[in-house]
Amino acid sequence: MTVRVVLADDQPLVRAALQMVIAEATDLEVVGEAGTGAEAVQLAESLDPAVVVMDIRMPGMDGIEATRLIADGPSRAHVIVLTTFDDDDYVYGALRAGASGFLVKDMALDDILAAIRIVAAGDGLIAPSVTRRLIKAFAGLPTTSPSLPAEGPPSSRREVEGITDREREVLALIGSGMSNTEIADRLCISVATAKTYVTRLLSKLDARDRVQLVIIAYETGLVTSAR
Repeated sequence: MTVRVVLADDQPLVRAALQMVIAEATDLEVVGEAGTGAEAVQLAESLDPAVVVMDIRMPGMDGIEATRLIADGPSRAHVIVLTTFDDDDYVYGALRAGASGFLVKDMALDDILAAIRIVAAGDGLIAPSVTRRLIKAFAGLPTTSPSLPAEGPPSSRREVEGITDREREVLALIGSGMSNTEIADRLCISVATAKTYVTRLLSKLDARDRVQLVIIAYETGLVTSAR
């Protein structure tokens, strides 16, 4: 099936470049373009895309608020946030709003297409060059820090309840950025068993995807910036 994509960016040239890249893929299709966050929310509801590629800084409603509305609304779309390293302060807010992954505007074209496919399949994209570094930088900082937006991480750790010791161990490895294969190797279990643990964690912790599990791992102190 073709993956339906909505592009949301206030810069027409950025949308045009992404449109050209996606048009070359036979399994992806751009079904709509938005220049504001409000337009992105509207298109997510009316066009039923699988993925919305969302810029953070847009006039009026920004990408974080638009992501929150899409994640909480009737749309089944997953949101991938477009970011630059100048947007570091906003990434944690985007994660908390429900973003399932990140793209850097100057990343390789093949990686952009791969990211869209991964998120469309229902998995979160943990890009080592962006997400892991940013979460490590922000996790555990007090909300009063002037460098953090209102959606920054909480100043106190919350406890993870209702999971086994082994599941807690798997959650820590997910937070460290490990794939299912790497988790299986570390724990000397099969990849299928690692996937089962991840599925159980998603259900027990009411997490949308792997990205949300990473957030929980940091918020609960299972993983820290010193890890």
